[in-house]
Amino acid sequence: MHPSRVLDRSLSYERLEFLGDSILGLLIARALFDRYPESAEGELSRLRSAIVSRRCCAVVAREIGLDRMFAEQFELTEDLRRSDNVLAALIEAAIAALVLEHGLDVVAGPVLEAFERQMREAERAPADFKTRLQEEAAKAGWKVSYGVVEVEGLAHDRTFTCEAVVDGRRRGVGSGRSKKDAQQAAAAEALLSLSE
Repeated sequence: MHPSRVLDRSLSYERLEFLGDSILGLLIARALFDRYPESAEGELSRLRSAIVSRRCCAVVAREIGLDRMFAEQFELTEDLRRSDNVLAALIEAAIAALVLEHGLDVVAGPVLEAFERQMREAERAPADFKTRLQEEAAKAGWKVSYGVVEVEGLAHDRTFTCEAVVDGRRRGVGSGRSKKDAQQAAAAEALLSLSE
């Protein structure tokens, strides 16, 4: 169930979401590692961050019909069904549930197939999302700023989560091994949001 619908959050899908996020990151990272043997870590991180962003996960969730499939089961209102955050959480929870039920080897192929279009789009996109976002915002007279939302891990192995704020509104969130990578991922998500 959606966390807002339960008294005990452990009864929601948040634990599955946690596991599914890591599984999806692993599957995409491995696919990129195999596809681009010459690419540096920074480029691979940028691609992975863009592909597993909340926005991309929500797009895939809609494409495979999770918004309709789980609407009743998780008591999703229309607002929740339209939320990228909720849909991203649902697809991550579904991935985790499938892996727990059927194993990683069985689930990996269908997951990568579902995210194939997102991978191709991330591969074609220019690396400098921050510059592109700044250019788009300047056309509209908007200010862009970035903030650190969360830092996880030990000093030698940190993951940063940053937000991109456009015209005073959060338009993207992204994660990476450095603030720069996290800001690039947040800018990529913000660009997708602005293009809708």
